Amino acid sequence: MNFNEPQLSDGQVRVRCSNAVVPAKPEASAVWQGAIRLHYDRVEAKTQLAEVWHQAPLKVQRSLYPESNGICHTILIHTAGGMVGGDRLNYRLTLAPHAHAVVTTAAASKIYCAQGKQTEQVVEIDIAEDAYLEWLPQEAIVFDRARFQQTLRVNLAPRASWLGWDIYRFGRTARGERFLEGEWRSQTEVWRSGAPLWIDRQWLPGSQEAIDRPHGLNRCSVVGTFAWIGREVDRDLVQQLRESWTALGLAGEAGVSRLQEGVICRYRGQSTAEVRQWFAQAWDRVRFYAIGQPACPVRVWQV
Repeated sequence: MNFNEPQLSDGQVRVRCSNAVVPAKPEASAVWQGAIRLHYDRVEAKTQLAEVWHQAPLKVQRSLYPESNGICHTILIHTAGGMVGGDRLNYRLTLAPHAHAVVTTAAASKIYCAQGKQTEQVVEIDIAEDAYLEWLPQEAIVFDRARFQQTLRVNLAPRASWLGWDIYRFGRTARGERFLEGEWRSQTEVWRSGAPLWIDRQWLPGSQEAIDRPHGLNRCSVVGTFAWIGREVDRDLVQQLRESWTALGLAGEAGVSRLQEGVICRYRGQSTAEVRQWFAQAWDRVRFYAIGQPACPVRVWQV
């Protein structure tokens, strides 16, 4: 672990922010180059956020322990309220052996009209032996004419595991907006000891055809992906996840598949409330399967 700064003694936390002067509401020509680095350590029976570094517009709230000292909940804040064309956000998370963290965002993300420039988000995660990260950002709204690319790479050590989800709404549907121009790309890679466990690439060009065709959005506005990568799962877990979707009686479309070392759930529909309800159930079932503990909803989701 090296952020090019002196190491701290156990239990201490360093917080450093950029002092650059930026406008409260950037003009079209201004862009954000935000970054955040978090390192979680395990000290005796407690997971601690041992090192924090952030650069505007990203910030970190204090650590929360609604479950136990062994599981650290962290809430990330994007103070600018959204991303415009040319913005780039970089997240770097590392977990020491046996650490367990739950990371989410304080609010839904907004990806505005790109004005010809691409918006990019890069997430890099390293998880050491027997550590566990749950990466659970709130949904993102992709405005018409936005150009957005997300890249997420997870490196797992032996016996480490990662659980994560992404939820996207295309267009401000409450205002009748559809994603008719622009581009959305998402690339997720999970590796263990140099070998790929799951590589997922998605691409949606903003167009009437992509929105309407069955192999596109099929006239839906919301998509979501939930994945847990850690070890081979039983068929019973896959069946439980499928049955939980059926029992909810929701209107969208969903699917569940086994991975080489994990499981994946997909959603396509019209409601972020629907996908969050199902993913929350999937999280609860998978977490109990993985570590024998039920899921603990993050406090900020209930605000």
